[in-house]
Amino acid sequence: MLQAPQRTALSGPELVRLLARFAQVDVPEPRQSLSDRLSQWLGWTDAIALSSALTGAPPAVPAGARTFGSAEEAECARIRTSLVHTISGDSAFVTARRRGSAHVAAPAAPVDYALFRQRYQAMQQSMETGVGNLRGRLRALLAARTPAMGRLAVLDAVMERALAERERSLLASLPVLLAGHFERLRDAGQQAEAAQPPTPGAPGVPGAWLDLFRKDMRSVLLAELDVRLQPVEGLLAALRAR
Repeated sequence: MLQAPQRTALSGPELVRLLARFAQVDVPEPRQSLSDRLSQWLGWTDAIALSSALTGAPPAVPAGARTFGSAEEAECARIRTSLVHTISGDSAFVTARRRGSAHVAAPAAPVDYALFRQRYQAMQQSMETGVGNLRGRLRALLAARTPAMGRLAVLDAVMERALAERERSLLASLPVLLAGHFERLRDAGQQAEAAQPPTPGAPGVPGAWLDLFRKDMRSVLLAELDVRLQPVEGLLAALRAR
């Protein structure tokens, strides 16, 4: 079975660790703190908006607003589960074994990475829409709690707007980075298949590299989903506080 070599352990989100392993590089720990890095990403207009959110009068609590409860908690869990199932069940990332075949079948024609890039980008769009809508609904629920919670909701909205372009740009680079992983696995798999031709009558495993890539790409998508959901988890934590 094809396996990526083990690299030096790296702390941080699973997404970063996966990308470092697939790229076969040792990534140094960041020298800058998160606050220092964020200060470089925010422009002067963002700084003004953040200052206003932090020091301005808190928004008034709307009368008769919907409150957070078990139904809303269940809806958040449902949306997350739906996104996970959408990723895990997509045909582009399902391996031959999960399709029910007795062994991994060799692709009938050369596999073009463009298909995987398109499916990855489609999944990113689904995540951005689903998580963004959920984040907005949670902010509305938070604003209905107390003036202090309303200030937190405003702050989250400002941060989302300020970082949206940077986040979108960074996440858009993931399919590009995975193209290199695809090519390395394909080349190694083809070399291994050429060096060990299957024995007549024996069940070989040609194309195993492709199933490995499908699995790896699915893992990156799920790790990206976790990163996208971090602000949602923060809002949920605030809503659960009494």
